[in-house]
Amino acid sequence: MSDAPGSRPDPDALLRRVQAEEARASRAKLRIFFGFAPGVGKTYRMLEVARTLVAEGVDVVVGAVETHQRKETADLLEGLEVLPRKQLTHRGRTLEEFDLDAALARRPAVLLLDELAHTNAPGSRHDKRWQDLIELLDAGIDVYSTLNVQHVESLNDVIAQITHVVVRETVPDSVLDRADAVEVVDLSPEELLGRLRDGKVYLGEQAERAAQHFFQRGNLLALRELALRRTAERVDADVVAYRSEHGVEKTWATADRILVCVGPAPASARLVRAARRMAAGGRASWVAAYVDAPTRAPLLDRDRERLDTHLRLAESLGASVARLVGVRASEAILAYARKHNVTRIVIGKPTHSRLRDLVRGSMLDEIVRGSGDIDVHVITGDEEGTAAPRPAGGRRTTRKAGAAASSYAWAGLVMLVTSAFAFLGRDVFGVPDVEMLYLLGVMVAASFFGRGPAVVSAALGVALFDLFFVEPRFTFAVADSRYVLTFSMMFAVGLVLSSLTARLRTQEREALAREARTGALYALSRDLTAAGDDVAVAEAAVRHASEVFLSPAAVFATEAGGVRRLAPKTSQEEPESGADLGVVRWTADNARFAGLGTDTLPGAAVVCAPLVGSRRTIGVIALEPASGEPLTGEQREVLEAVARQVALALDRVQLGAEARRALLRAESEALRSTLLSAVSHDLRTPLAAITGAATAIRDEPELEASTRAMFVDTICDEAERLERLVGNLLEMTRLSSGDVSLKRAWIPLDELVGAALAPLERRLRDRPVEVDLPDEVVLVSLDPVLAERLFSNLLENAAKHTPAGTPITIGGRRRGDDVVIEVSDRGPGLPPGEEERIFERFHRGSGVRSDGVGLGLAIARAIAVAHDARLEAENREGGGATFRLTVPQPSEAPTSSEASVPRPEEDRSAPDLPPVRS
Repeated sequence: MSDAPGSRPDPDALLRRVQAEEARASRAKLRIFFGFAPGVGKTYRMLEVARTLVAEGVDVVVGAVETHQRKETADLLEGLEVLPRKQLTHRGRTLEEFDLDAALARRPAVLLLDELAHTNAPGSRHDKRWQDLIELLDAGIDVYSTLNVQHVESLNDVIAQITHVVVRETVPDSVLDRADAVEVVDLSPEELLGRLRDGKVYLGEQAERAAQHFFQRGNLLALRELALRRTAERVDADVVAYRSEHGVEKTWATADRILVCVGPAPASARLVRAARRMAAGGRASWVAAYVDAPTRAPLLDRDRERLDTHLRLAESLGASVARLVGVRASEAILAYARKHNVTRIVIGKPTHSRLRDLVRGSMLDEIVRGSGDIDVHVITGDEEGTAAPRPAGGRRTTRKAGAAASSYAWAGLVMLVTSAFAFLGRDVFGVPDVEMLYLLGVMVAASFFGRGPAVVSAALGVALFDLFFVEPRFTFAVADSRYVLTFSMMFAVGLVLSSLTARLRTQEREALAREARTGALYALSRDLTAAGDDVAVAEAAVRHASEVFLSPAAVFATEAGGVRRLAPKTSQEEPESGADLGVVRWTADNARFAGLGTDTLPGAAVVCAPLVGSRRTIGVIALEPASGEPLTGEQREVLEAVARQVALALDRVQLGAEARRALLRAESEALRSTLLSAVSHDLRTPLAAITGAATAIRDEPELEASTRAMFVDTICDEAERLERLVGNLLEMTRLSSGDVSLKRAWIPLDELVGAALAPLERRLRDRPVEVDLPDEVVLVSLDPVLAERLFSNLLENAAKHTPAGTPITIGGRRRGDDVVIEVSDRGPGLPPGEEERIFERFHRGSGVRSDGVGLGLAIARAIAVAHDARLEAENREGGGATFRLTVPQPSEAPTSSEASVPRPEEDRSAPDLPPVRS
């Protein structure tokens, strides 16, 4: 075995391969028998395989198999163990379904589960049979099942378009992808139509309807092609995964994949179109690849623009674009081709001289020699001047000649300074030292000024070395011929050093640029994750896009009537003109790039990228390049990455808002249902008492005074009870909707307690109230109206649970910066585990007669939470319960003379709350 580093397998790849194999070996297996229509023989084939397994001693059980009254299918069930069906009753009918629990209890080695897309009867654990299958696989049971192509979720709309039949029962593609084996059960459409006529698919009128609609020959041909293509996609994915796991680099020509080499040369436009024609003819996938080699000089602006035009052309024709990085372009192209199982490489004929190939090597020759089993197509490119048209709206810029000339001048100056330093130290330096100084000068020139100036500095260094340090000095004559070799070596080493230094410099710049892009995208992702709404997402996107592109940006959201700006541009100017808004709207409507440097509205001042969510285009990010120039291909890729992240964040925000609205609707429905069931009884009771007492007074004019007074008291008591019930319902509705606006005031605690006790005087007449407040007046900062309701509900709850004659205690104290107020009773106390449940809406204590609907404590807790306070409950020593309200207070409170309790007419109207009394 070779020990060369390139021949050794990657340890990480081997580890991943072993882990993947172990995972596959340990999980349950799924085998799907896949067909293009009913009647092709999927169930029959599954039963044949099952009988073969039984003959081999495998424990096989039939969970659910539908024979559809086909005799040959029913005959195959003979001798197989069949699980009894589960009986379910729905709307007076008894339905039979697959018994999932019986299958899990039986736990066979292989279970047969026919018709994977079947919808289970109401009352089953899962709605769909494929969900039963997932649970069986998770339990470690191998499953064999059947599926038709029309039930695949991703093909549902295509099937409806072809057959004009909307299939309601579908299976997610992930289930089909989860299968360890997919066996296609195929049959010619003619043979299937013959089986239909013979009654082997459907019977009677059902067969006639099927022949007139779904089972038409054209439909069957299209469905058959879809089934074979879907299976081919699955097999293709398995091939790619196997090649990756086993490190296979040799091309397997199982399906055509075309790679076209694209560059800045005008000929690339024709190569792209030729590759498109080849891919369309063979229905093959294709990719346009460009190699950015660090050893090559940076492209001029016009070449970079032409390259971006070619890549955009390839994208518009349906290709995927690959930007590769490699020291040698041929090696990068071949490595990508082998990794992605490319079968054909399209490359242009060389138009440069042979001398260039001798010096720098021929890319075409290297690709042909290293291609192996990959076919290489060499195509004549377009002539100069017939390249793909450049999008309008941008200005073609070139590198300034002055800047290039200054680089050469500075490189020459470096060599002159080096010569002066070496000449002044000629008595100290030896000849080798001087040579090293000149090589150092070449490295400096390569590092700061590029390869061209470095080559000139190398030649200039040889000349200056000859002039100042080789006898005879100050002439270019050479007395000793051995110096010719020295000159050659100096020049050659200078060239190598300049090349390596320039390469390192280029790699450094690219690494810094990649790091900057990665850091910017990471920072954007972090801020987008923390954003809670669409405006925060848009502001984060604008901020980071402006920093990355050094240009103003804006984010728009799509609406029914057009677009709405979420975040402004960073400049002080208005962010959009009418023309700019037209670009934004076009991008939103078509979900494609538009604006400056694109094929659509190229004369605009902005470039717009769509924000495509999971269901639709949810917005647009607009960028106004400060230079007025189109974005480069690299900048466009960064903008696409930014747009994807922003789209995901906006999608997350919108889905979260929809989920919250759905939850609120569900809670509202639950509240309405509970409210109706509670109010239907609790409102009826006081109304019945009021009606009875009033009717007695009306119908019995000769009633005794005491009896009449008793009826009047009953009417008043029940009316007050009804008022409290309606008030609680209204208050709970207001608090649940979040419509709470606190108006705090400093209130003396004793006045607050007195205001809460006043309206409960009649209800508390048999229960003494002991108030134990500090000697000094304790002030609390609360909303007076809501605070009185809170204490009224706590006192009313205590009155319900306290026997007559037993006192209710109200205590208060200051604890640090908090004020603690306790309402205690001597009732039965709290049942174990219900310390929190008692604060739930409509929860009523067990074993206690209550004349409410269970909202008093829920309202009290909601009011406490609105004040950032804590309301807790616990059992009291000696029996009873204590409700403790802890209210945080500011560090400095006003004096008692400054405190006041505003009256409702001074504060606000509160028709559903009792008035506050001082």
